[in-house]
Amino acid sequence: MEGIALILNIRIDHKTANISTIENLSSEMDELIEEIDKKCCVNELIQIKTCNRAETYLILEKDHIKGINFDNFIVESNEHALRHLLRLSCGLESMIIGEDQILGQIKDSRNEGIKKKSCGRILNTIFTKAIHVGQLVRKKTKINKGSISIGSAAVELAESIHGDLKCKKVLVIGAGNMGTLVARALVEKRLKAIVVANRTYDRAVQLAHELGGSAIHFDRLDEAMSDADVVISATGAPHTILSCDHVKNTVSSEKLKSMVMVDIANPRDIDEKVSDLGVKLFNIDDLRGIADQNKKMREHEAKQAEKIIEKELDLLNKSLKHIEIEPLISNIRNHVEHIRSYETKKALRMLGDLNGKEEIVNDLTNAVINKVFHQIIMNIRNAAENEEEEVIKSSYKIFDIKK
Repeated sequence: MEGIALILNIRIDHKTANISTIENLSSEMDELIEEIDKKCCVNELIQIKTCNRAETYLILEKDHIKGINFDNFIVESNEHALRHLLRLSCGLESMIIGEDQILGQIKDSRNEGIKKKSCGRILNTIFTKAIHVGQLVRKKTKINKGSISIGSAAVELAESIHGDLKCKKVLVIGAGNMGTLVARALVEKRLKAIVVANRTYDRAVQLAHELGGSAIHFDRLDEAMSDADVVISATGAPHTILSCDHVKNTVSSEKLKSMVMVDIANPRDIDEKVSDLGVKLFNIDDLRGIADQNKKMREHEAKQAEKIIEKELDLLNKSLKHIEIEPLISNIRNHVEHIRSYETKKALRMLGDLNGKEEIVNDLTNAVINKVFHQIIMNIRNAAENEEEEVIKSSYKIFDIKK
């Protein structure tokens, strides 16, 4: 049966690796995809890269992945890969169970794939379903009610050291998606002394306005850091922005001993050697304790979500099987339409002038063809859903259609 050779998911995430390993293997994954493409022909591709995961979804033309070294990655195919994506969209695979940000990241990844023309009909169908399921689960369960995000977990981590942050000065570096999550968590704490630094000053101003804090240009970062009690960094920079020497030369030795820094960026913003200065430095790996507490709270909602996922997975599989036999059905339709059109025109010439009633004959032949072939098409679709390979093969032969 002509169709999808293989749906493949390759990933590294917080369940099996720490933030450092995820950073290092993210580029290795790109090299792996190049190898797969040479051997199996990649027809479609979408990547999801977040602070604690790197995933690639592939549609392969050939199922010849044996011999490729996947040692450092989790690899799942077909239904297992689809189930994982649906779980991911619902927040069940996140470090913070039920968090909402992943749904937006999946949307962004699909849109990026469409923009780059690496997302075709199959992955678009799969990702559109995943987005729908993520929305449906959040509507029908309480998986995300009162849930904490990576941003609020970072704030909670700072509170575990300093206690109440109301009298502390907080510096947020980065005003993108993750920085905004931090900002929302800080707003809930009703803190006053908040400073936002971002390379795009207008974005910093906008976020600071939401916080009731102040914005600074990035070149004033040192000044703000020297006065901060808590620094939460979440930029999209491809390299560290705060080296050990930088922090040492900017902040007094006395201040360093009481300072808390939380780095929730990937790649990391803050050099891990900063902790040698006495700074209490945390990264995403340190949020696991908070994540475990959140997971226990959401066990019942997760079970409800999984029931919805299984039902929707069945519908997705049917949609994909319909896509597989669409070329066959399209060929049948075209073949039959060609015959109908030819014979109708031939009949009209024999009938001569019908005083404008030619459309009646045309509609008649259309109706006959549609009624005759409706059940045939339905049977082929049902055969695809039920994986009745012999019926599909026979359909190709009966209608003399080459694969």
